[in-house]
Amino acid sequence: MWCLGVGHSRLSTVPFFESRQATIEARGIIWTHGEAIASVNAFHEPVMRDEVLQYLAPERGGLFLDGTVGGGGHAEAILQSDEEVRLLAVDRDGEALERAGARLATYEERITLKQGDYADAQALYDLGEGALAGVLLDLGVSSHQIDTRERGFSFRPGAPLDMRMSGQGATAAELLESLSVEELAEIFREFGEERTARRLAAGIVENRKRSPLRTSNDLVRLVEDVWGRPPAASDLARLFQALRIAVNRELDSLARALPALRELLAPGGRMVVISYHSLEDRAVKRSFREWSQECICPPKIPVCQCRGRPLGHALTRGPVRPAAEEVADNSRARSALLRAWERGE
Repeated sequence: MWCLGVGHSRLSTVPFFESRQATIEARGIIWTHGEAIASVNAFHEPVMRDEVLQYLAPERGGLFLDGTVGGGGHAEAILQSDEEVRLLAVDRDGEALERAGARLATYEERITLKQGDYADAQALYDLGEGALAGVLLDLGVSSHQIDTRERGFSFRPGAPLDMRMSGQGATAAELLESLSVEELAEIFREFGEERTARRLAAGIVENRKRSPLRTSNDLVRLVEDVWGRPPAASDLARLFQALRIAVNRELDSLARALPALRELLAPGGRMVVISYHSLEDRAVKRSFREWSQECICPPKIPVCQCRGRPLGHALTRGPVRPAAEEVADNSRARSALLRAWERGE
């Protein structure tokens, strides 16, 4: 059995079980043999747990929403903070919900889990304006999803090009098989910030005339053929990230969710978002900044015609990053960026 190894920023094949230092980088994540075993056992290590509790302040009590419950690590910490806390937990991944439910069985009277998109939380739980004391969104994919080969979230050899969080809808392979050159180029350019997006898209469309792209191996080989060189692990991380975002419409969900969840916050309610790449963080930063401004009218309008008051204020001046100790213990935390906002009275 073998995996992709990273050496001098190039991709190479190395024996997986013969080298305990074998690593793979996917979406900015270093994956090691030891971490693989640990993640299977623990399912999900909550990133920036202490910082989440600091800014979310669940000890205030009330109704909270964990829109991306994953393995339930953050949810457990929130429920442990105060006996008056009640929690609504959402995830697209049915398997994640099952595992989170098992982990949180002790708190079953104070938690309700539902499968769905966090952007649809209002409808899922029939919530009214101001119903929530706090919202947490831990974006991206979980350790378990990355480490489960058949889910296809990494470029580990032989992984199917699936990438669906919910298990429903078109797979990455189906998008690669059906989209036009222009559509594929937009995915790689917008979501992967890839400079050769159109050339790569044209190569995919030309290749599928001969054979479809079914596995990570197929896509890695195609990238190498188009570029004329072995792709660096960081290149593959960006390209696979772009496909994952497209498959799951992640940025669309975030764009819908932010204003909708803001309206569900009660006065003094807090929203905490952990992002893992610049596209997510940029959207969160822009929203929190706009909500905190008194006037959002275009500069050329002489008289304010908008709301004329801030909706709340940011609790973080810039993104909060994980402590060095946490990154040393959990390398997957190193790309995390946390921002927090509080709704005004």
